[in-house]
Amino acid sequence: MPLFCWYELRTTDPLAARRFYVEAVGLVGAAPDATFSLRPGEPAVGEFAPLPARAAAQGAPAHWLGHVGVADVADAVGRFVALGATQLGPTQTRADGTIVAPLRDPLGAVFAVTSRAAPATAALAWHDLHTDDHTRASAIYRSMFAWEPTQLRDLGPALGDYQEFAWHAGGGSVGGMSSAARRPEIHPHWLFYFPVADVDAALARVRAGGGRVLSGPSRTPGGARVAQCEDPQGAVFALHEA
Repeated sequence: MPLFCWYELRTTDPLAARRFYVEAVGLVGAAPDATFSLRPGEPAVGEFAPLPARAAAQGAPAHWLGHVGVADVADAVGRFVALGATQLGPTQTRADGTIVAPLRDPLGAVFAVTSRAAPATAALAWHDLHTDDHTRASAIYRSMFAWEPTQLRDLGPALGDYQEFAWHAGGGSVGGMSSAARRPEIHPHWLFYFPVADVDAALARVRAGGGRVLSGPSRTPGGARVAQCEDPQGAVFALHEA
């Protein structure tokens, strides 16, 4: 079942980023290991990596890159490109044998497909797609990965419709898509929400660690408390208190 199964922070200073996320967000990861998990004793769910020179040369800032696990990377790339996506550089084979292909979806958001085996559920709390056309984006990801639209929420005139989605038919919502990128200050991107026990305490640690709070905390229609932040290297992420 295709779903986000790995979260890669591409950043200008992986060591400093590791310290920040361990202290501020509570991720578990210590040098020299580049990977991290959410809690002690749990499997790794992501890694801290250098921002690729190719991306930096094209002006890309530090960012989180979500990897969707698929059965056949080459087939997934071909099908996505046929829908209007762009492959960002060559398909890579990592040191552990994992195959990864970074893509820009037809509406501009960047993600990757990978041969990494996907777990039964995604590790992170929530996945937001900020796009130009949430209706079209929902159809694209449903066609590619069978992600099923669930509840459509009206967030008011300022924010518009918010289309939640599940990894499969009958599943619970794991994220949402909105047309937020129509606003000039927002570009198309996937925003990933890290689970925390106390969002207020986590925000204090974010500020103390040199990060910025961009918005929130606020309460979602589902009752969670969330906030959007920026780490010291400029990568945007979010916090989610269930």
